[in-house]
Amino acid sequence: MAATLPSSVLFCCDHNAIRSPMAEGLMKKFYGQAAYVQSAGVKNDLEIDGFAVAVCAEMGVELARHRARSFEEMQQWGDDLSGFDLIVALSPASQRQALELTRYYSLEVEYWPILDPAGIGRSREEKLAAYRQTRDQIVTRMQHRFGSPALPPD
Repeated sequence: MAATLPSSVLFCCDHNAIRSPMAEGLMKKFYGQAAYVQSAGVKNDLEIDGFAVAVCAEMGVELARHRARSFEEMQQWGDDLSGFDLIVALSPASQRQALELTRYYSLEVEYWPILDPAGIGRSREEKLAAYRQTRDQIVTRMQHRFGSPALPPD
């Protein structure tokens, strides 16, 4: 049985360019304004990935305007990690960072082992297939954890 939807969720990965923006966009699409949702990365040294934008657009999720941000920038901009009910780490490095930054807070950090599609495939179709696999893993984990979407996917 799925847990109750938390009121705020932070998704994180290595660069906030593929997995965590996908998760943020999908969460907003599926659960609307039922939860405050943000994403961050250990680093913000990359722009949003074009393949991530493309495979999310297939589901009606717009990511093109996403701007990558790090945990550090997030805190500088006023999003205090202690204000989130749940942090979902999508990579081992982001899990370590989230646990380190929240060691004095009483909040839940979950690790979802999601495929990093960067560098997989040679052709455009092979790359898109890898990114779709990542997107679909996120959707499956999300629906298992938070229940059926409030809004049906397109």
